[in-house]
Amino acid sequence: MLIIQAGFAINDDIQKGIGFMGLFQHRPDVSLFPADPDLPVRVCDYGLMPYPAAMDALQSMVADRTKNRIPDTLMLLEHPPTYTMGLRAKKEHLLVSESELKSRNIEFFHADRGGDITFHGPGQLVGYPVLDLKTGKPNIRRYINRLENVIIQAIAGFGVAAHRNAGFPGVWAGSRKIAAIGIRINADGISSHGFAINVNTDLTFFRHIIPCGLREATVTSLAGITGIPVEMEKVKQSVAAAFLSEFQTR
Repeated sequence: MLIIQAGFAINDDIQKGIGFMGLFQHRPDVSLFPADPDLPVRVCDYGLMPYPAAMDALQSMVADRTKNRIPDTLMLLEHPPTYTMGLRAKKEHLLVSESELKSRNIEFFHADRGGDITFHGPGQLVGYPVLDLKTGKPNIRRYINRLENVIIQAIAGFGVAAHRNAGFPGVWAGSRKIAAIGIRINADGISSHGFAINVNTDLTFFRHIIPCGLREATVTSLAGITGIPVEMEKVKQSVAAAFLSEFQTR
């Protein structure tokens, strides 16, 4: 049985296991609170969204969360082909010129997040948590670990045994990286940016960069591991359930 809410199908077992209605809100008015105020986090699905528009929405959410106008929120979305460079990125980790990227209709942006260079594109699920972490001093390492927990738990349901790689934020399947993490926590303790999971991603785009600045690292995807395309909606549901489970408490 599928339960339809706000235009999205939600598996009945997930619905019963989490005990809520209205998991997803599609392109919501960010001033609205979820139907169930007892939920620890609101999950919003924005579909395919250009990077600049997503950053505008993210910054607006951060401002609203700072003023307590909205609850903690997880944005889920995909981007058109885009490379972004974090605050610790080196220019030489982009292996092609920006003019060549333009000729291929690939966008390029500098991002105010931690980490190095990465790729975003269709078939990759991006999550931007906007959370109030200012209770006490935000523990950045612990927060990253919790995001890793979410990803590991979420993709386990697809038969993928993933793990951390000590000293390198993100999630790995064997020797290959399947998910990247790059975050920002502002002076008010509000998080932004987040994680990216390769689901059905075209991995050839990673040939033009040194992903996350790791020269020896290779990347993989859920589809690459399972050998078949993976339904993105099911991944969204799994990530949302894992996120709500992990962040029920702070």
